[in-house]
Amino acid sequence: MKEKIVLAFSGGLDTSFCAMYLSREKGYEVHTALANTGGFGREELDRIEERAYRLGAKSHTNIDVTEEYYEKGVRYMIFGNVLRGNYPISVSSERIFQAMAIIRHAKEIGAGFVAHGSTGAGNDQVRFDLTFDVLAPDIKIITPVRDLSLSREYEISYLEKHGYKADFTQMAYSINKGLWGTSIGGRETLESDRALPDGAYPTPLSAEGEEILKIGFTEGEVTSVNGNVFTDKIAAINKINEIGSRYAIGRGLHTGDTIIGIKGRIGFEAPAPHLIISAHRMLERHTLGKWQQYWKDQIGTWYGMFLHEAQYLDPVMRDMEAFLLHSQRYVTGEVELRLYPYGYETVGIRSCHDLMNSDFGQYGETGKAWSPEDVKGFTKITAIPAGIFYSVNKL
Repeated sequence: MKEKIVLAFSGGLDTSFCAMYLSREKGYEVHTALANTGGFGREELDRIEERAYRLGAKSHTNIDVTEEYYEKGVRYMIFGNVLRGNYPISVSSERIFQAMAIIRHAKEIGAGFVAHGSTGAGNDQVRFDLTFDVLAPDIKIITPVRDLSLSREYEISYLEKHGYKADFTQMAYSINKGLWGTSIGGRETLESDRALPDGAYPTPLSAEGEEILKIGFTEGEVTSVNGNVFTDKIAAINKINEIGSRYAIGRGLHTGDTIIGIKGRIGFEAPAPHLIISAHRMLERHTLGKWQQYWKDQIGTWYGMFLHEAQYLDPVMRDMEAFLLHSQRYVTGEVELRLYPYGYETVGIRSCHDLMNSDFGQYGETGKAWSPEDVKGFTKITAIPAGIFYSVNKL
């Protein structure tokens, strides 16, 4: 009997090569699995399944993990206003949940091996390997593209030699799409001095003028868009993405430090994450206290960094999630944004928890909870520590 291997399969060049190579050259019984985090439609899933069987797969399984990805990842990224620079860690956060789904499937069908198509030069190899090692240390990992240091040209030639021709040579840019945004890789992302051309972004600008967008939150989660209530949080995110993408909002190039230690660039298109995080952050400024905001910013930064660097399964992540969840008790209200081509601005918020709506005073105008003498005494006491330092040191 052939040994079973589960291949994390996207239908791209690398995983297509792996499917054929593992079956023809290595003699495995290949079971392909695609973990969908919201980036694949029904027609595309059907095409990928057909491709898997043509490449020699014994079985193919589509695993929809969009709901899990939202519940266990995206909502905490919203709570933490997670961005690396201006990049909402779209792909890096998806890969962990895809890897978890793939290894669960491998266990379910009794596979002794699992494979992925990552090269040896990127972050995804670490994300897949680490997740597999933690959750199933007894299942062996096979990575043909990485281990053989293969080129795109070799992979295309191999597939064509064995009767499989596709349009891989026509793909100028690699596109990875999911619920929380789209990443774009191409010639320009390999260099330091070039920007992606407008045509590299999957969604073209189609709107003119300005538009008001209203996003409603209940305890930190999106629950309405332009007054329409959504019980399905994923549908709400998709609606905001649809609106924002018309204005080409959320585009950019991110340069950062990779897990493997080198610098890397990636293009992205993420309208919904940018609009939601900006709106959420503004609502928090009105509904959270000073030190709540300070410590939540620290936790959010660390949460995003750990998620990006494949440390999702570390137990400290559950502790950070508990903090982030608890911080959202009063983050409820509606935020208004003004959209225009290639940009947007936050306008204002309405919330019954708005801490500006108090009888204590209005900044720069009136103070009702203190007297002028209170301020004089407060200032004098506050100045004492610095006053002692300057007095002792004769400065």
